[in-house]
Amino acid sequence: QGQLVESGGGLVQAGGSLRLSCAASIGTSRTYAMGWFRQAPGKEREFVCAISRSGGSTSCKDSVKGRFAISKDNAKNTVYLQMNRLKPEDTAVYYCAARAGSGTMVVHTTYSEYDYWGQGTQVTVSS
Repeated sequence: QGQLVESGGGLVQAGGSLRLSCAASIGTSRTYAMGWFRQAPGKEREFVCAISRSGGSTSCKDSVKGRFAISKDNAKNTVYLQMNRLKPEDTAVYYCAARAGSGTMVVHTTYSEYDYWGQGTQVTVSS
């Protein structure tokens, strides 16, 4: 049974920064393709950023490019989401996701491609 544990959410003023972390513990595989999704009240869960199993490829949605950055530490099985210049529209519950079987440079950007999910962490950006 896989487990993903997120941390780092909170309340921040517009223009501020937060760093989300997600530690993965999934079977015997030590590296995973991972991603961050978010869900605002009344809206569907949407893709934010993703990183390949090796960490060599990344992708982010257009509205966060230049503000958010995803990275991972394979030795710690942990993925990070650095969020800068936050906006009120970034307010949502942020979810970490992991996929155990993946090419080393493949990035997965859709909900259905992931096998494991964290419990979510709230990010609130005040104006």
